[in-house]
Amino acid sequence: MTDNRGTLLGRVWNPTARGPSVVTVRDGVVYDITSVQAPLVRDICEMDNPVAYVEKAEGTKLCSLDELLANDLSNAEKPYLLAPCDLQAVKACGVTFANSMLERVIEEQAAGDPKKAESIRKHITEVVGSSLRNLKPGSDEARKVKEALTAEGMWSQYLEVGIGPDAEVFSKAQVLSSVGYGAEVGLHPISNWNNPEPEAVLTVTSKGRIVGATLGNDVNLRDIEGRSALLLSKAKDNNASCSIGPFIRLFDDNYTLDDVRNMEIQLNVKGPDGFELDGYSSMNMISRDPEDLVRQTIGRHHQYPDGLVLFLGTLFAPTKDRDVPGEGFTHKVGDIVTISNPALGSLVNTVNLSTECAPWTFGTRELIANLASRKLI
Repeated sequence: MTDNRGTLLGRVWNPTARGPSVVTVRDGVVYDITSVQAPLVRDICEMDNPVAYVEKAEGTKLCSLDELLANDLSNAEKPYLLAPCDLQAVKACGVTFANSMLERVIEEQAAGDPKKAESIRKHITEVVGSSLRNLKPGSDEARKVKEALTAEGMWSQYLEVGIGPDAEVFSKAQVLSSVGYGAEVGLHPISNWNNPEPEAVLTVTSKGRIVGATLGNDVNLRDIEGRSALLLSKAKDNNASCSIGPFIRLFDDNYTLDDVRNMEIQLNVKGPDGFELDGYSSMNMISRDPEDLVRQTIGRHHQYPDGLVLFLGTLFAPTKDRDVPGEGFTHKVGDIVTISNPALGSLVNTVNLSTECAPWTFGTRELIANLASRKLI
């Protein structure tokens, strides 16, 4: 699942409590460590030393990790994994890899039409060549690339956030709406060109301290966003369109932000049609350092009293044709998406339409009522 030296923090649906429990994993066994002191993942992350608390916390055995991963989410009588964040805001950074920035420009130039993408991709590559590999946003070199593309009639707002001084940071999902391991992920039914986005996700406290990392799928509707950047919210925030997990790995002597900076995230998509896609995202190719992205998200300019989780963006851009030559990849209902890294485990989800995924019904009011009924608040 993950490196056995790691301190894991997560959430499960607890059928006995009829609500979420905070859990950790010890020697392959899942323990409920929910307490009055820390009824939420948010509360543990805000502590001075989350690792020490989790390691020493008294817990009640729930089940083995293997049993938890095998449980069917449709059966509320057995525990299953939820997204490991609770009250944290869910934010995401876009266009943080200069290479993948080109795909955003292509989407925009193609106005969401996959038939036009291949010819535009070829032309842009001829203009900039390999000059994006080590490009630093805001630098003179970045300015020159922007000028070259603009001279070709390819100016784009994605150039501004991709290689300009200011990062793109947006709200990916509502608090408590993210899904976890084993859940269905949703595509808005109006989309015909879409893809998974395998990403590292940081856990950040209300003071801006980065305390851990996990994996995420920032489900992307290429045609919707490609029609207009003003449709970003429609393209990004839909029922079950955000998946996070399986656990937060807290930073300690064995796992630090430098490990995130150098990690490689693997992606595998297996379709009901027999199609298979493999991809990756190498964090050492990111154009903006994770600490800079956090600083641009939280500070005196913007506070998050319950902290946040922050998607860092992806290098991955699916160009492998699935059905029609030249039209690249798009999802089909029933695709199984696996995003993995040896230190963080595997995040596995099945693709469906947002209108067919289980509706989000357990919000903040219900969480408060549930915790109160358990005498945890």
